[in-house]
Amino acid sequence: MPGRRATRIQAIVLGRTKLREQDLILTMLAKEGEQVRAVAKGARKPGSRLDARTEVCCEIDLLMTLGRGLGIISEAQIVDAHEGVRPDLDSLSCASALCELARATSYEDVADPFLYAILSRALCACEEARDRSHLELAYAAYAIKVLSHSGWRPVLDCCVACGEPSAARFSVRAGGVLCESCMREVEGAFVVTENQLAWLEALVGSTFTALMEAEIDAATSGFLVRVAHGWASTHLDARLRAAEFFMGV
Repeated sequence: MPGRRATRIQAIVLGRTKLREQDLILTMLAKEGEQVRAVAKGARKPGSRLDARTEVCCEIDLLMTLGRGLGIISEAQIVDAHEGVRPDLDSLSCASALCELARATSYEDVADPFLYAILSRALCACEEARDRSHLELAYAAYAIKVLSHSGWRPVLDCCVACGEPSAARFSVRAGGVLCESCMREVEGAFVVTENQLAWLEALVGSTFTALMEAEIDAATSGFLVRVAHGWASTHLDARLRAAEFFMGV
C-alpha cells in the first residue's frame, strides 16, 4: 500500500481494545521505550493465533505496517508470555496494574529504553513473588522506581520543606518526609516509622532481585503499596483503576 512500510519491533502488550467484530487495538510499550498503538486484524476470530500471542503482559516480536494512522500487525511471535502471572488472580491483577502504570508513564514518539527494561523486570518479579506481600512489594517498587525516573523521586533523607535531617511524617503531596515543625503546615501528612522509611528507601535503591528475596510482613507491604499507589496517582494526576482492584479498594 502506498505510503506504508513494514517494520519489526519488540514490545510488551499494555492493553487491548475491541475494534469492530474481529479486530483489536493494542497499546504496547516498544523496546525503545515508546508507546505504540496498532491494529491486530482478525485477532478476535475463533482460533486466531494473534489473540493468544497478544495477551496483556506478553512480550512479543511483531511485524507491523506503518502508515499515517494506527499501524497494522501482520504477525507476532512470543518472546516471553510471562505465564507465571496468570495462574491466580492476585498475580494477574498485579501484572495488570503494572501495565496500567506503564501506559501512564510512556508516550508516543518519546524513546526511553529504561521504561521497557524496568517493566519487563517488574513482570518477572511478579512471577517470582512467593506470596501476596511480595506482589505488593513488586508493584510498590515499580511505581516508585518509574516515577523517580520520570522526575518524581521522593525526598527521604531530610525534610522536604526545610532540610532538617530528622523526619517524623511523610506527605505524598509535599514530596517526601517532613520534620515535626513543618508537618503542622501540611495537611494529610502521616506518621512514618524508621522501619517504614528504610523500606521506602529500599524501593528506590534496591534491585527487584534483592526485594523478592527479602522478608517482609503483610502490614509493611500493605503500607508500601498504599504509599506507592498514592504517589503514582497524585503525581500523574490519574485514577489507576487496575491498581485499585489489585489493592481491593
